[in-house]
Amino acid sequence: MSGETLLQVTLGLVIPFAGTAFGALCVLFLKNELKDSLRKGLTGFAAGVMVAASIWSLLIPSIEKAKENGMGTYAFIPAAVGFCIGMIFLLFLDSVIPHTHMDNTEEGPESNLNKSTMLVLAVVLHNIPEGMAEGVVLAGFASGNVGISLAAALSLSIGLAIQNFPEGAIISMPLAANGMKKRKACFYGIMSGIVEPIAAILTILLTGIVVPVLPYLLSFAGGAMIYVVVEELIPEMSEGEHSNASTVLFMLGFVLMMILDVTLG
Repeated sequence: MSGETLLQVTLGLVIPFAGTAFGALCVLFLKNELKDSLRKGLTGFAAGVMVAASIWSLLIPSIEKAKENGMGTYAFIPAAVGFCIGMIFLLFLDSVIPHTHMDNTEEGPESNLNKSTMLVLAVVLHNIPEGMAEGVVLAGFASGNVGISLAAALSLSIGLAIQNFPEGAIISMPLAANGMKKRKACFYGIMSGIVEPIAAILTILLTGIVVPVLPYLLSFAGGAMIYVVVEELIPEMSEGEHSNASTVLFMLGFVLMMILDVTLG
């Protein structure tokens, strides 16, 4: 990997993490916890971005790469297989990693510390497939021979950063509302996103394995991201009193990510 390519890959890794960090910083400047309507709206927006990223940045490239590999009318197979395995993998992680769902605000016997830890673990779980998606695309770009451009890789990174911004706020502000000092809540919010670049780096280090099975890995990451949307984000944006705001913001997030991917890709 040349020095220029390494710099470009590093930029692709930093952008999504910066989104989480800037979102977590909101706790230092906002006095009150996020209102439910705003939280649900931001969640809807994030869900729209993730769905569009899964389709345009992962599933469609998976099918196109399979066609380039000569699979013809069977080019759907890597996308279908990888998508299902990705969802099953996240279902497995969801079962074995202790965490609370992000919309769980019920009081229980556990301490605020335990609740905070479980909430951070929930966001960490969300960030695993995002990091894998980021790593797969950047690994494809770095290899230089699979047709993934720098613009396409950066469009995914920008989309993930946009999605991570509300996620950073959603994690840090409830922690502060539960009695944690704002600076500590901000730190936890930022650190909840560190697993994303770690997962991406591990994927990039396995480039020799990743590139030959790229169609499967792209769709695997897409399936894992869609799992997070269906299992966590959609229930959260739809809970409580009915509102169309989160649905509208889902639409805006989806369209924004679609535009980014088409124009930059």
